[in-house]
Amino acid sequence: MENQRKNNKKSQIISFLITVVIVVVLNVIGRFVFTRFDLTSEKRYTLSSTTKDILKGIDDYVYFKVYLEGDFPAGFKKLRRETKEMLDEFRAYTKYIDYEFINPSESNDPNERNETYKQLYQSGLNPTDMVVRNADGSTKQMIIWPGALVSYRNDTEIAIDLLENVNGQSSEDALNASMQNLEFRLIDAVKKVTRLKKPSIAFIEGHGELGEQEVFDIMQSLSQHYNVNRVNIDGRIDALMHRTQNEDENVEVKAFISYDAIVIAKPTQPFDEKDKFLIDQYIMHGGKVLWLVEPVYATMDSLQSQESTIGIEQDLNLDDMLFKYGVRLNRNLLLDMTCAALPIRTGQVAGQPQLEYYRWFYFPLLQAASNHPMVRNMNAIKADFVSSIEPTTSANGISQIPLLKTSDYTKVSGTPVFISLAMLRQTPDKRFFTSKGQNVAYLLKGSFPSLYTNRIPQEIIDSREMKFKEESSPTAMIVVADGDLIRNQIDIKRKMPLALGYDQFTGNTYANKEFIENCISYLVDGEGLIDIRSRELKIRLLDTAKINQERSKWQLLNTLLPIALIIALGFVLAFIRKRKYSKK
Repeated sequence: MENQRKNNKKSQIISFLITVVIVVVLNVIGRFVFTRFDLTSEKRYTLSSTTKDILKGIDDYVYFKVYLEGDFPAGFKKLRRETKEMLDEFRAYTKYIDYEFINPSESNDPNERNETYKQLYQSGLNPTDMVVRNADGSTKQMIIWPGALVSYRNDTEIAIDLLENVNGQSSEDALNASMQNLEFRLIDAVKKVTRLKKPSIAFIEGHGELGEQEVFDIMQSLSQHYNVNRVNIDGRIDALMHRTQNEDENVEVKAFISYDAIVIAKPTQPFDEKDKFLIDQYIMHGGKVLWLVEPVYATMDSLQSQESTIGIEQDLNLDDMLFKYGVRLNRNLLLDMTCAALPIRTGQVAGQPQLEYYRWFYFPLLQAASNHPMVRNMNAIKADFVSSIEPTTSANGISQIPLLKTSDYTKVSGTPVFISLAMLRQTPDKRFFTSKGQNVAYLLKGSFPSLYTNRIPQEIIDSREMKFKEESSPTAMIVVADGDLIRNQIDIKRKMPLALGYDQFTGNTYANKEFIENCISYLVDGEGLIDIRSRELKIRLLDTAKINQERSKWQLLNTLLPIALIIALGFVLAFIRKRKYSKK
């Protein structure tokens, strides 16, 4: 018996020593070999390779002030936890990520609290008003700031919203979408705030494009992350590109694009061949273009003084160019039963005009035409007098990805189109809206052929100054058949530009700005960053109806079952003890 006890003790000591050795060895290996294990089914905590590369390239601290602290509903607590876990995951790949969670409503002084709210709003964050039901059945109003301020080297700060707010979504779906896009939101902020040299963007003018006031808001938003200019090409070779200066004729002259992307926003005058040629060569050298062009001319200005107008074809001399690159803009206008409202003055009471709102089918609310990350989980986008786009079959090797479309209750009207306000007072007949969703925006990417191959004199082809190319480097462009998509409204009373996507007549805010910003981000930064948005995480939500129905049962079960188990375990142990000592 004594020998058996000694053998057991020796075996225990050996097992303990082996365990200690294994732990020490694993810790030593862990100091030199970095690895992480993600046991979730959807790889929730596995960062994309793009995110890891950005994090490893940081050379100074990025500081997050996250305003998700406080007594929140369960959904926002989960968003807070997911945000903290994502930031901790970032810290696993770099020491230069730091954060704190702040409660902006912590102060009991209303004036101090309102001053904090004012500062957050001026910094770019947006509040969310919520009515929360207490356990006793009462309700209370809460103001939540689901966002963060991200700073770098104490001299650059940007604001990010962490809550995806999509019209028509339930709060659970909105929080689900927010958690899916959390990695993209956070790493996009890291990349933008740490960018030492801003990319350059040019808004082309000289062909009747939208003026500075009409694109003021989007230019201001983009200028936070890009150098934004307005450029009149005017046939100048150096308008969009520059070339190496070298007097040695034996040294090859190289051409470089001056802007990472250009925006052509609602031209109304034809492009001459010189400007087209320079844009073509800009693309051939790797330039990116966001086209917002309208094949049909129709505006609401014509309806201000009269009841009707005509939508007519608009010749911008761009059809051959866009066809060569992969799309054809159709000469039609789309009417959609899913549309924005138009205010009509119906009378006057006590000196105040009385307005009624009617659906205006020429203002379709566009939706995503594919699951591309640029448009996934995006709110409705308001369009004004939009046309359809078709991909061409002649563009070999070009990827043609639809981005936006109308609803499945669309009517296609060919030009000329008679447009009358009288339809506002007519009950819409679904039998006329028989067309399925029509695509109105496309992403084109690949190596594009030049429109001017075999079409220009040999001396231009051989020109050292021109550096003509017949096929582009791999690049991308986005074509939208509505120029008003990027146009902000002008406040009627103050004559000041409003936020892009905000409709001053209805008070609704649409996702026009988010779409344009995503387009520019995709064109300038490439696919790596925007592709992070394509991740789908399964948020396993509880059945609210079932919870309410079976709440009492589960509360009682969770209260009594642990007590019953402890009592049963006590009886079992007492019985075993009694049998053990009664035998002795």
